[in-house]
Amino acid sequence: MDEYQKESEKKENPRFDFMKEQIKERPLNKKKLLRRTAMTVSMAVLFGLVACLTVLVLEPVFSNWLYPEESAENITFPPDTEEILPEDMALDDEELEQEEPGESTAETEERIDELEIYRKTYSRLQMLTAEVSRSLVTVTGVTSDKDWFDNMYESKGQTTGVILANNGREYLVLAAAAPVQTVQTIRVTFCDNSQAQAQIKMVDPVTGLAVLAIDNKDIGSGTLELITAASLGSSNYASLTGSPVIALGSPAGVSGSVNYGVATSCGNILNTVDSRYKLITTDMYGSRGSTGVLVNLQGQVIGVIDQKYNEEGMENMISALGISELKATIERLSNGKSQAYMGIYGTDVTQEANESMQVPYGAYVTGIEMDSPAMQAGIQSGDVIISLNGRTVDSYEGYIKALSDSTPGSTVNVTLMRMNQDAYQSISFLAPLGELE
Repeated sequence: MDEYQKESEKKENPRFDFMKEQIKERPLNKKKLLRRTAMTVSMAVLFGLVACLTVLVLEPVFSNWLYPEESAENITFPPDTEEILPEDMALDDEELEQEEPGESTAETEERIDELEIYRKTYSRLQMLTAEVSRSLVTVTGVTSDKDWFDNMYESKGQTTGVILANNGREYLVLAAAAPVQTVQTIRVTFCDNSQAQAQIKMVDPVTGLAVLAIDNKDIGSGTLELITAASLGSSNYASLTGSPVIALGSPAGVSGSVNYGVATSCGNILNTVDSRYKLITTDMYGSRGSTGVLVNLQGQVIGVIDQKYNEEGMENMISALGISELKATIERLSNGKSQAYMGIYGTDVTQEANESMQVPYGAYVTGIEMDSPAMQAGIQSGDVIISLNGRTVDSYEGYIKALSDSTPGSTVNVTLMRMNQDAYQSISFLAPLGELE
């Protein structure tokens, strides 16, 4: 039935037969599609680059046009002026006459007086420092050696020295022994930067100090007129604690440096073998390798800087060995005299111990060195030495002086008191003295 209807329709509408055709899809060209896609992406990238460049180039132009930038000024510094001396550092009269609002004339004058005192104080300290510096030298130990490539080089160690005296033939300088003890050449630089060679005269193994000798012929005439021996003061006066002191030499680890401060204590006693020294501490902060001297306001040396005795946590606080206790050692070293050696550690007998426990006055023995003459003689800890070679000993200081006057290698008569049951008994020994090395 359907086919019949279709045939009938064809016969009825013959003029529309040509419109009935089948439409086919065009085949997809992949290469052309990829080419167009790549072109589109390239154009997008190019557009972006052009836009960025345009913004970068034109943005400063528009910014400077809308917000003009101020031009930078040239920086200049005033030229150096002439050096102002301490005595010239006074306020101008006009400045002195100016008063602050609400400040009376009396207050202004008082303030001016305080500034003037402050200026004069530091001016005098500066002049005192310059005067004492004539007695100081820089000691350099030089050792020549070769490296792996057979090239010569010099190793150097430095310390500060203080001129002690002129014995008519040579100048004597006190300095730390460590930087110069095992070197080939010892070079001394004076305050005018002239130099001379020195030789070790003698070394003290207890303090580590040495006295160096410089032949007067090796020192220039101009330098001889300029340098001077230091004035040695006292470290035993009661008012030392809290008094102003000056550290000279290289207290900051740099040659020629200076520190101002006060002595904070002087009661620390260093008990060493057959000797005793006082340690002076200060409030001045310095290098752990500080060297030099402590000076009072009279320009007198009252201590030789030595940091190795500082307690933990105080390593950088400047301290010094008291000069009063060092004088006997310095004198012995300057004269080239050997020190007799007994080998004891001791202290004084206090009044309380004498009265409450009947301990006799003398040098109380607190320790004995192994294989020392004291041990060989039979001296023990707890003994009290009351006589040495016929000289009465009433304190440990008295024992030190009597021993320093004895000759190394000689035999001395030692009288001591020893506790026996409930009382002290007198005992005498013959002790051969050794030599401190």
